[in-house]
Amino acid sequence: QSDYLKEMNRDIVRLNTVVDRFSKIGSKPILKEHDVADMVRDTVEYMRPRVSKNVEMVFEAPPSAVIASLSPPLFSWVLENLIRNAVDAMDGEGQIRLTVAQSESGVLVTVSDTGPGIPKSKRKEIFQPGYTTKARGWGLGLSLCKRIIEEYHGGRIEVGDGDGGGTEFLIFFS
Repeated sequence: QSDYLKEMNRDIVRLNTVVDRFSKIGSKPILKEHDVADMVRDTVEYMRPRVSKNVEMVFEAPPSAVIASLSPPLFSWVLENLIRNAVDAMDGEGQIRLTVAQSESGVLVTVSDTGPGIPKSKRKEIFQPGYTTKARGWGLGLSLCKRIIEEYHGGRIEVGDGDGGGTEFLIFFS
């Protein structure tokens, strides 16, 4: 029972975050320095009980803080969207790996899955509004992700090669 209450409480906090996100759309968010690893870890912990039990979520980050200027509600929205897309692509069964790394040029966040992958011919299209592989949906998720990362954060998001199958998204913050 207390687990249910704890998760319901987390849902209420998340709903407030969603309201906050929508209030930020169309206006320039205030970016502050945050530990990217903490933010990714928090999103993974929130999503873990909300995805199929047959999806293993793996998180890897260096032991020291990885700092970037970002808007927590908008960045977590991007991560949630990528996680949900991965779960859908894998039909609720497989592995999603999220990694955070510090590089000389900035911070790299990788979200990869063991799904069927995205054909090379479609990789340019997937960030266009209206692109979807789902029977239901508006195809706005990835275009919003791109806008949030590139326009609001001055970062970059792209599809990696997904060596060994699956899909890999790379998010760069400088």
